[in-house]
Amino acid sequence: MEEDLDFSKNSEIEVTESNTLYKVASDAMENYIEIYLGLSKQSNGFSNIQNLDLNSRNSRVIVIHGLSLELDPDSSTSEEIQYEVERMLAVSFDTESAITAGVYERMRFFANSLVDNLFKETDDLKFLPPEYLSANPGLLPLFQQLAGLRSKSELKREVGNASDKSISKVVANKIAERINRNLKTRPFSKERLLQSVEPTLEGIVRDLVGKVLLENIVADALSDLQVPFMRESEYKSLKGVIYDFRADFVIPDAQNPLVFIEVRKSSSRHASLYAKDKMFSAINWKGKIKSFWALWLLKELGQEKLFVSWQMYLIM
Repeated sequence: MEEDLDFSKNSEIEVTESNTLYKVASDAMENYIEIYLGLSKQSNGFSNIQNLDLNSRNSRVIVIHGLSLELDPDSSTSEEIQYEVERMLAVSFDTESAITAGVYERMRFFANSLVDNLFKETDDLKFLPPEYLSANPGLLPLFQQLAGLRSKSELKREVGNASDKSISKVVANKIAERINRNLKTRPFSKERLLQSVEPTLEGIVRDLVGKVLLENIVADALSDLQVPFMRESEYKSLKGVIYDFRADFVIPDAQNPLVFIEVRKSSSRHASLYAKDKMFSAINWKGKIKSFWALWLLKELGQEKLFVSWQMYLIM
């Protein structure tokens, strides 16, 4: 499967109406997870990397970034990587870095294409009419930066609702007015615009790590153990005392639930809030289904120290 995927940094990503930064990131995340899981099985959870075939650039990206090796995936040979791996045996493999490194690469490459198109189609940002904004909603992250709108909440508060799928005429008029006013006093270079959109890229990856990466790893582990399960997208809801809702995973199915699993990445500041929220969900379902177990996995990121810990909460 891996040979069918071209994720080299020089490969083309077509700029189309359906392609957005989020979609490019999501597609890349899904594919890198697939490659990662294959490599993990080949190497017994990356404990025996010497057995891996590292001729593919995708594989080299995952191993190099998973072990924080100071190597270039484009020029490093399999032998060089394996030699460095031997020297770094004490370093634990970082799954998130291994996968997101390639995702960031693809996003930045695509963002560069978006900026090039934007400058070409607007004569180097000489003028951006509202019609151009409405016709190109996928460029919303760039429009936000040009308009001085740093977040989605600020966008909503200042000009109204908009997404990378749709920008209404009213909102387009308001954003265009801000952009053209700003450009008179603060000209944007391509480099400055790309730099300003970096926090948006980080936010997209952070969202996908929680929604896609961690859940796919749990799903793969359950499948390997031959544990039957349903994912959130595969059923309508679970009956509760106060409300009906869905969990990330339900075992074995929504009709005969025995266990629900929630997976989450959170900062240490929000970890306790998340735990309390899911505790209430567990009680809500437990009150309706007496045999129900609640299990959730919380990946907690330290605020000041570079550490990651998994916490497991269980209600029986």
